[in-house]
Amino acid sequence: MLRFLASLSLTLAFTFTLSAADWPQFLGPTRDNNTPEVVEKWKDDIKPSWKMPVGESHSSPVVAGGIVYAFYQPKGKNADALAAFDAAKGELLWEKSYERPEFKPLFGAGPRSTPAISGGSVFTLGGTGILACWNAKTGEIVWKVDTLKEFNAKNLFFGISTSPIVVDDKVVVMVGGKGAGVVALDAKTGKTAWQSTDEPASYSSPVFVGGQFVFLTGANLLGLNAKGEKLWSVPFEGKVGNLVESSATPIKVGEMVIGSTVTSGAIGLRVAEKDGKFTSEKVWDNKKLTCYFSTPVVVGKHLYMINGVASITNPNITLRCVELETGKVAWEKSGLGKYHAALIRCGPTGKERLLMLDDDGSLTLIEPNTTEFKPLIRTKVCGKTWAHPALVDGKLYLRDENDLMCIPLK
Repeated sequence: MLRFLASLSLTLAFTFTLSAADWPQFLGPTRDNNTPEVVEKWKDDIKPSWKMPVGESHSSPVVAGGIVYAFYQPKGKNADALAAFDAAKGELLWEKSYERPEFKPLFGAGPRSTPAISGGSVFTLGGTGILACWNAKTGEIVWKVDTLKEFNAKNLFFGISTSPIVVDDKVVVMVGGKGAGVVALDAKTGKTAWQSTDEPASYSSPVFVGGQFVFLTGANLLGLNAKGEKLWSVPFEGKVGNLVESSATPIKVGEMVIGSTVTSGAIGLRVAEKDGKFTSEKVWDNKKLTCYFSTPVVVGKHLYMINGVASITNPNITLRCVELETGKVAWEKSGLGKYHAALIRCGPTGKERLLMLDDDGSLTLIEPNTTEFKPLIRTKVCGKTWAHPALVDGKLYLRDENDLMCIPLK
């Protein structure tokens, strides 16, 4: 195992406290595209308050303690870099990197996975499977593990894309190795804490809700407890030929678990526990609800989903409002992008708004409605992007193909 333990004392000496306004991981504080922040209709000519060039990546920015972190491939180097920027001014605080083998998949050579911040550290997972722990204050590498080599797993066609999640001082990632489909490493040392299942890997990222992890692997929707023990499993895969295309993050609301792929559509499961045993029942199955790599959001009793098709010649995405309990489509609006749009649910219950950043760089504020598509304002804010934005204190932090930027919405 490849590890560097040189800077552990610096990490322990730095007290790093996440605030309620932070966006410390993929899909936000609760990893479900949900924030209590209120977003009102903005002026049509909003511009970035700052913009900084960054390397190639589909990784999303994360924010904690007034610092924005970006993970990317430095120009002209076979390396993964992590950089820290002052959230208010955009000033570069530090940039650190490590070398890794050359990897040039389709749709960009930079990392796709989004960092996770916890306990004074930033955890990243590069496209070649290197999981690294960085000191959040200085950028020094505390440890790193080549997960594909360590657990005898193979890379995916487009590169490792699953984002790490930190639970109970464990960094949990999907690896796809024999007996190591899912692996947990000690957050302070990088040593293996547990490894579980023979599940093949996918591009999807896990969630942890109600005491259990939910994964969309290369073969199943899967529930594990905090120790890695299997609770339930339902076959569900998305493939184009021999390629795994499962990329969207599953969501769990109460007893309902929703999974979607770009080829198999979406399914709704009811997962229940009785006397310590779990059961999973398929409630609905809708082949039309094909999520590529956008994660649905829930408002009340409805899902809002970005659906698309695996097409290079005629890509097109559609926003659909779907009944959570039945999978029935209430309404749909097509022509909103090519492959992807990120959704964020904003505001308290009863006063929700949806923010949608499409892959052409346009930002739309939407009023959730179960009968029709109700856009309030749409503004071009950046260039082409597949990265999910982060919303903190009325400021939207996002990146396009060239730059990291801050868009003030207030």
